[in-house]
Amino acid sequence: MIRAALLALLVLLAGCGSAPPGPTAATVPPAPCSPAVAITGFSDVLDGREYGARRTWPVAGLSGLGVDRDGTLLALSDRSVLFTLDPRSREPTGATPLADERGAALDAEGLAVDADGTRLVTSENEPSVRRYDTAGRIVGRLDVPPDVADRAGYNASLEGVAVLAPGGPVVAAMEGALDGDDPGLRRVVSWPGAGWSYRPDPGLDVSELAATGDGRLLVLERSYTAGVGNTVHLALADPSRATGGALPRTLLADLGACPSLGATTRQDQLNPLLDNIEGMTVLGRTGDGALRVLLVSDDNEDADQTTRLYDVVVRLPAA
Repeated sequence: MIRAALLALLVLLAGCGSAPPGPTAATVPPAPCSPAVAITGFSDVLDGREYGARRTWPVAGLSGLGVDRDGTLLALSDRSVLFTLDPRSREPTGATPLADERGAALDAEGLAVDADGTRLVTSENEPSVRRYDTAGRIVGRLDVPPDVADRAGYNASLEGVAVLAPGGPVVAAMEGALDGDDPGLRRVVSWPGAGWSYRPDPGLDVSELAATGDGRLLVLERSYTAGVGNTVHLALADPSRATGGALPRTLLADLGACPSLGATTRQDQLNPLLDNIEGMTVLGRTGDGALRVLLVSDDNEDADQTTRLYDVVVRLPAA
């Protein structure tokens, strides 16, 4: 039943031209990656781009996505720049440099937009979550509890952030395991709240979170293996059903099983559609209630990698 409904939805989306415009947008009809997930289009419109006139920034290293209150897309570079994107063409329309309290650049990774329009940005430097206004000024900060922060691995701390409901709570996920923890577990910190542990598929780290709007979380898991390429899984976590401090998890799709949609790649990759996917946001819902999700890959400013946007339809199981 779910597969039939998803196929019908994809036919409708294909007929309506749902894939965003772009130089390499998918033009072949999409097919499901799993009974719950399908990639309906992709675009490389940001790949190799720069933005700015008197000062330019490479639109690269994108590790977070968000939607502003007016529908504008936001894309976070781990080089401490927040880009605005046209919601239809996905072209860059603005750039706001971000800094910490001392004016230093962030190792920015995760992005979420709260109901009041403030931008929540994670940094792996401390780790912490800072709140910025629309002009890029710091208006608040959420510190990670010392027992978690002191055991976070280098370049493997706060990677994803989401707002579960308007005004909070805010949740943020550690990319890798904490020193002394079970190597298969990842910590999810909550403000307020005690947080949870989360177990991704073996060998995968957590790269992003996104609120589904019903109290649950989409979780992006990924890893890279030489000769194989990127492994990217999309899962669902439900804090309302957490037991013993552990988040229950449901695998929605292995994105490596998605059709390639005619994509090409400059690196070793079994599925040429995939790259180093790190950012995710929910755009809204389709007419029949499925989530419209946008993903982005982080090119690591590497000539062999691609900055790629993916439009995804996700049909959630009943809560």
